[in-house]
Amino acid sequence: MTRSPATPLPAPEERRRLREAQSLTQAEVASRLGVTRVTVRSWETGRTTPRGRKREAYAQLLTEPACAEPEVTVRHEQAVPAPVGVGVSPSSPAEKPSEEAESALPTAALTPAQAFDALYAFCAPALVRQTYLLTGRRELARESVERAFQLAWHRWPEVAVDRDPAGWVRAAAYEYALSSWHRMRLRHRHPEAPPADAADRALLDVLLKLPPVYRRTLLLYDGVGLDLPETAAETEASTPAAANRLLHARKAVAARMPELAVPEELHQRLAELASTERLRAAKPQSVRWHGERRARRWTRAAIAFTVLLIGTTALTLRSAPDHYEAPLSPPETVHGVPPRVAPGPLSPPQLKLRTKLKSETASGPERLVPDSR
Repeated sequence: MTRSPATPLPAPEERRRLREAQSLTQAEVASRLGVTRVTVRSWETGRTTPRGRKREAYAQLLTEPACAEPEVTVRHEQAVPAPVGVGVSPSSPAEKPSEEAESALPTAALTPAQAFDALYAFCAPALVRQTYLLTGRRELARESVERAFQLAWHRWPEVAVDRDPAGWVRAAAYEYALSSWHRMRLRHRHPEAPPADAADRALLDVLLKLPPVYRRTLLLYDGVGLDLPETAAETEASTPAAANRLLHARKAVAARMPELAVPEELHQRLAELASTERLRAAKPQSVRWHGERRARRWTRAAIAFTVLLIGTTALTLRSAPDHYEAPLSPPETVHGVPPRVAPGPLSPPQLKLRTKLKSETASGPERLVPDSR
């Protein structure tokens, strides 16, 4: 699926002797391989064993003279010129990079587009197969890889200087593929056609019944071949948590398929299952073009939304009151007020009083003079 059969390594006690024969310290070996000194010490004591590209580089380092550094180490330390030598390595002839892809890795400085195309040509075929094992959906696997590379092209200055560009893209593809939002899409509500072989169907069914984080941990460790600390870092978990997830995932697979209880056999079956599906990735130029088009579309949408927000804010400021108006106090019910009556004819006492007031002259401020107008 992602790498060739494991490279043979000397016995743990022989590894230290070969290192000392080349006058190398554990720190120098760790620096060349891109790992920590504690990891090298664990390899020499036999507590852990390197996997994947680091296993090949470590074996080559132990068997070659000290002055000759393995090619994978040089590629690992370079930022943009050779980003494809890190993180992913094919396992079958169908997944190995073609001569054109290898010739597309000149030693001179590459342009951003050339470096991106080289990374895509090397990583995309294997990454599509890995994502298929992660989701069980062919179209989603291709879409996830394309979206991951589009994001990588959009952030190429960041990805180009990353220590592991392939790992960056792989993490983005896995995150997109495992997103829960896909459940709301109509075409993803129905399962796709399973593999033709019964054994492949059984293995894929076991994988898809694992929790997503367990499935991802199993695929990274037993499929891609990452070390346990690298697997823990990519799944954003501690090393003990990643080890616990891996053990539970292996146990679940072995319970359904006892013949896969051996990790080497599980790795081989994962590679065979991935290679049986004819999953082809798009051309890198097409991925870059669609990524740029998507970025322009989102940029225009963001500009339109910003203009709309500014217009709405300006209209609100223009129509809003410019002074404070005290709110009206709530009404209250008043009891005991006599009812209002319309004025009627004067009573005899009132008529007598009015006649008296009009007949008397005013001779002082205390006198009340009615207005006869």
